[in-house]
Amino acid sequence: MYRISNIYVLAAFGTIGGALFGFDISSMSAWIGTPQYLDYFNSPNSDLQGGITASMSAGSFAGALGAGYLSDIMGRKHALLVASIIWIIGSVVTLSAQNVAHLVAGRVINGLTVGVMSSQVPVYLAELSPKNTRGRIVGIQQWAIEWGILIMYMISYGCTFIDGPASFRTAWGIQAIPALFLIGALFFFPESPRWYASKDRWDEALDVLALLHGNGDIHDPLVQAEFEEVREAQAIAALGSQLPILGLFGPTMWRRTVCGLFCQIWQQLLGGNVMMYYIVYVFNMAGLTGNVNLVSSSIQYVIFLVTTAITLLFIDRLGRRPLFLYGGIAMGILNFAVAGLMKTGGHRVEEVGGNANIKWRVHGSYATGVIACSYIFVAFYGLTWAPAAWVFISEIFPLQWRAKGVGMSAAANWLFNFALAYFVPPAFRNIQWRTYIIFGVFCFCGVVHSYLMFPETAGKTLEEIDYLFNNKIPAWKSSEVKSRLEERVDKFEHKGQAEHREAEVTHDVEKGNATATAQTR
Repeated sequence: MYRISNIYVLAAFGTIGGALFGFDISSMSAWIGTPQYLDYFNSPNSDLQGGITASMSAGSFAGALGAGYLSDIMGRKHALLVASIIWIIGSVVTLSAQNVAHLVAGRVINGLTVGVMSSQVPVYLAELSPKNTRGRIVGIQQWAIEWGILIMYMISYGCTFIDGPASFRTAWGIQAIPALFLIGALFFFPESPRWYASKDRWDEALDVLALLHGNGDIHDPLVQAEFEEVREAQAIAALGSQLPILGLFGPTMWRRTVCGLFCQIWQQLLGGNVMMYYIVYVFNMAGLTGNVNLVSSSIQYVIFLVTTAITLLFIDRLGRRPLFLYGGIAMGILNFAVAGLMKTGGHRVEEVGGNANIKWRVHGSYATGVIACSYIFVAFYGLTWAPAAWVFISEIFPLQWRAKGVGMSAAANWLFNFALAYFVPPAFRNIQWRTYIIFGVFCFCGVVHSYLMFPETAGKTLEEIDYLFNNKIPAWKSSEVKSRLEERVDKFEHKGQAEHREAEVTHDVEKGNATATAQTR
């Protein structure tokens, strides 16, 4: 069967899984302020709306925890196939929702898919990608999430002009379509060569490496060098292959696990979810209502999309650490700025635009400042932590732990995603502007932690990243460690040249012997 070999084509189709994540985010955020949704579901209060929104994260948490086992047993691409089928089932349940419980059930099922996709698409793409473009390839996952957010938001905006429940049912039904395309594409995907290696299927592992990195030539020096690294990594992995998942917290693994968990936890605690899930509420506070609010909210998704695209072009040259450090500082400042503007230019109200979940109103230039800071915050989030966090966790775990480690890291993301989705509506109601103070403090905590513990992984093979952790190199000195893959490539090139010269000498000797024999005769 024909197999896709272009890594960018693989990433484009593979990250449809990320787009499903984005679809699920805006399939709720676009509707929470519309009369069709509020009337049909009896205007959920802040606690209930928080639970509805967070239900997807609850399913994602469970899906991410189980994703590593599914991926290790079935293979990376077959895990994505199963998740796509589950997504279609969840979409059918969601679009047919008759009440809140029914809606929550559908979002939980969809969340199972998001948990698998968000953890295993980065693993799959990282294991396929060459080291020099791995950040860009894996980062396309985040870009696809943002495309999904924007596309579903615009679809939902269009559907708001439909009367009654047919409006949101149409939007929630459309979100099943991308999964059908992904199912069709997966039949033409190669399996991960590193998964083949974990199953001792070496001929297939070499074949896929050659397909992706050597134009099908298994003797290409780059292919041979990477194959040798994979064999060495698998030899080490085999020694601990029977360890339980608690081995992720063992003496040789705990540092990686802490990095993976907190990278995802900080990504949630920066305040990005306030913008993604509840931007409609934020702009309501700033005085925007109705279609003006929906259009203004969509602008932030466009900003998010453009800034992430810019980062993807340069992430392998910039590295991961600068994005974590400078991005966290910028977003911390912006969170404090929004808090100051809301406190100085706002006051408590009983409701805004008929929505009793919003208890604060900001006026005049202060409201304009809140909107501007929200846009700038999203820009920095898209430039830094949003793509870098997913890239980083896909790189830091060794082969035998990669699927489970990334799955656990993604589960931490979804656990805090759930908590924040549930926490933000009551927070806006009870502590208003102080909500941003909390997120600002978390931003600076994330900066300190990433400086001390997150090593630089850009420009290194997955096996070379093992060297950073195994040798306990301080995170702030990790940029000084250079890749050694080129040395291995040179070795195989010299070996190939030597074999070629030896063959030429042998050929000349044999030719000379044949000539001498002929003359003797």
